[in-house]
Amino acid sequence: MGDTESPRPLERSVLILYGSETGNAQEVAEELGALTERLRFATHVSELNQCKPEVLLSYTLTIFVTSTTGQGDFPANARSFWKSLLLKKLPATFLNGVNFTCFGLGDSSYPKYGSYITRGFQWLIVVDSIGRYASSINDCYNLVQMKSIPRAKQTNNIQKSQLEGTFLPWMTDFRKHLLDRHPLPAGQHPIPDDVHLPPKWRLQFAEESDIVPIPANELQASTDDHPGLHHLDYDSRPIPHSLSATLTENRRVTPRKHWQDVRRITLTVPDAVSYVPGDMIAITPKSSAIDVQSLIDLMGWNDQADRRISLVPTGDIPSPPPIPGLNSYPNLTLRALLMDYLDIKGIPRRSFFSTIAHYTNDERHKERLLEFTNPEYLDELWDYTTRPRRSILEILHEFDTVKIPWQHAISVLPAMRARQFSIASGGKRKQTTDGSTQFELLIAIVKYQTVIKRIREGVCTKYLSVLRPGSTLQVQLQPGGLKSSVQQLTAATVLIGPGTGVAPLRSMLWEKAALVQAYREQNPGINPPIGPTVLLYGGRNRESDFFFEEEWTELSKLIPLQVLTAFSRDQQRKIYVQDTVRENFSLFFRLLHDMQGSVYICGSSGRMPQAVREALIETFQNGGSPLSGQPFTRSQAEGYLIDMEQSGRYKQETW
Repeated sequence: MGDTESPRPLERSVLILYGSETGNAQEVAEELGALTERLRFATHVSELNQCKPEVLLSYTLTIFVTSTTGQGDFPANARSFWKSLLLKKLPATFLNGVNFTCFGLGDSSYPKYGSYITRGFQWLIVVDSIGRYASSINDCYNLVQMKSIPRAKQTNNIQKSQLEGTFLPWMTDFRKHLLDRHPLPAGQHPIPDDVHLPPKWRLQFAEESDIVPIPANELQASTDDHPGLHHLDYDSRPIPHSLSATLTENRRVTPRKHWQDVRRITLTVPDAVSYVPGDMIAITPKSSAIDVQSLIDLMGWNDQADRRISLVPTGDIPSPPPIPGLNSYPNLTLRALLMDYLDIKGIPRRSFFSTIAHYTNDERHKERLLEFTNPEYLDELWDYTTRPRRSILEILHEFDTVKIPWQHAISVLPAMRARQFSIASGGKRKQTTDGSTQFELLIAIVKYQTVIKRIREGVCTKYLSVLRPGSTLQVQLQPGGLKSSVQQLTAATVLIGPGTGVAPLRSMLWEKAALVQAYREQNPGINPPIGPTVLLYGGRNRESDFFFEEEWTELSKLIPLQVLTAFSRDQQRKIYVQDTVRENFSLFFRLLHDMQGSVYICGSSGRMPQAVREALIETFQNGGSPLSGQPFTRSQAEGYLIDMEQSGRYKQETW
């Protein structure tokens, strides 16, 4: 839709626009699309960046479904759309008459988890709190002459059950509102749930649909040089905005007997590429050949699996392809599609069960599948899918009467999503000796046993865990949320990063060292004006998972660096990073209050961020006194931390 002309106004139509980082907002958007289709609205679902603002005028209703990323930021696939709404050349009445509603998602472990949808909503309509976002409202005051229908509260997407528990009641109310406000013509009724909606895209044999030989599986025996690494992959997928990177290192950094396999992975690209601390590399994995063949056998697709195919749209309203760039894939086959683009090992969303229920004639299986779509059975759905991490492939094996037509595979099975990894390199570690750009990653290989005693492996980390150096990957460089300015890098800094959360902090430390070196070269004999840095690292055992230990000594000779540790299993009493903060109240008070420093918290998005936040509030209560000479009260300490957030001195990057 980005470069095409605006569609002609449709009498009963809905435009659903989403901004999504991990795919949850896209899933909600697609489910809303199915809802409006069943209410007989001509429906178009698209990411925000693929839409021009003037297109909003062509639809009866627009629904914005958006998540929040980083420090209350826009998702990457939504930023250009919102910027286009700020253009001053837009007339004052540009969006008069546009009807819209919003549904927001966010991770409540982030302090600003709902700010994006709130900000976007306030950009679109005058609200009582106009002063809170005065600059944005003033910049786009010409856009706010709009009416809205009820909007949803932002919802927490840490767990699917929480998302579903918030979304489903809102969707029920929204459906009623749509029917009340836009009743169907006399004699027409909503499309029943048991009627299968036709897919927007389908597969067909290409004009030259000859058999494509199965690519040779580049399997090699492990050697002493690369123990455990037996796969050499050359990724040729046309992934948009990607870099072709060579894997030069894939080394385990935890002992063999340690419970967790953590890898130091290095990727290089031949060109000069700029990146800053906090930026990420996104890697799109592939399914294993064994799993793909298992699905082909199960569905009875062997006769079609290796013939050339193409992707074609269906329906009157064009929709964006489900997988960008897919038709540029050379010699595309169903097998290649399943291996390189579709996620058959992911945990399915609720709508997957309603879809596959249409592909079985077994009444017992159909009834059971539809039960999982009933809002009354959300807990049962959670226990069946998310809790044991049951995959799509496993579910199709259990409901073996389901037979999906191969032409519908791309509409039924979800697209493989890229996984994001924080870049651990910075400063002099960005470049190799031959001038190539280097990306160093610290990745924990996901492998564990579930409550149903089955081994689970992360789709992306399983793919990476066996790759030999020399493999090529199509990766995407993406901006992160830390956004540390040079002023912040040279000022007092507190870095808190347990486990692999230390990766972006290592990048920041090497960047600090580069700034110091550059200053000394330009100002010989003068000490650089750089504030102290405290790195607070947490792990289980000093001997097993003290990542980059040798580098902290080297860096402390280049910059004023103090390293504090919290190893939870090295003594009888468990010690975590928040405990170490409490043991050093005065130190953290001096850096964050007296010296107006910044704090960066990276790592798991579980309990750690909230626990550290609480410890910092206690720091401002107990670590010293402000200029008044009186310690902060609890309320004042909380207020000081909120002020740090608003000024960009408190930043969090957790996953």
